[in-house]
Amino acid sequence: MNGAQDMGGQMGFGPVVPEANEPVFHAAWEGRVLAMSLALGVSGQWTIDASRHARESIPPVDYLSKSYYEIWLAGMETLLAERDLVSPAEIEAGAALTPARPLQRVLKGEEVAPMLASGGPSDRPVESEPLFAPGDAIRTRIMHPLGHTRLPRYARGAPGIIERVHGAHVFPDSNAHGLGENPQWLYSVAFKGTDIWGPDSDPGLSLRLDLWEPYLDRA
Repeated sequence: MNGAQDMGGQMGFGPVVPEANEPVFHAAWEGRVLAMSLALGVSGQWTIDASRHARESIPPVDYLSKSYYEIWLAGMETLLAERDLVSPAEIEAGAALTPARPLQRVLKGEEVAPMLASGGPSDRPVESEPLFAPGDAIRTRIMHPLGHTRLPRYARGAPGIIERVHGAHVFPDSNAHGLGENPQWLYSVAFKGTDIWGPDSDPGLSLRLDLWEPYLDRA
């Protein structure tokens, strides 16, 4: 879907100014939000792609008024309510009002470090061969899906060059909506900045995106 998260090249927001010596968390509650996100992700209630879609579905005015972890928290609240794990009334009260529902898996404290160290590989075997190879010229598709996608709006309809084939990976557009992993070939694609942001942009800029095969056409 086209959401407020696709900010690449948007005018009016000013430059990105990195914070010097930025702390990992600006407040204790941000760490708790991250901990909840990890624990609920392991519970089996939703996928990482579903969690991204929940965050990106926040109305733009609301999205742009929130900080990074406020967006994560709002997305979790939506997912919890959709799955009848926490009611809106409980979120408002900040406390459980009904008995808790059992989860498929509970992440224990001693399991956190090993889980983070092992990561969450998304590569999958497929029987098909990749359509593209390094050096191939492609053009991204112009698409405006109602559901989740990892093809940014600002990079649609642009010419690029395949730089690397990453193998086949879980396809977010399917996985975000409970339609299965549907693995697709994933490529690193290089773009000229002027092909993304127009002829008036800095000619020295370039952009690289990891994009799934269904997003690409041969140029």
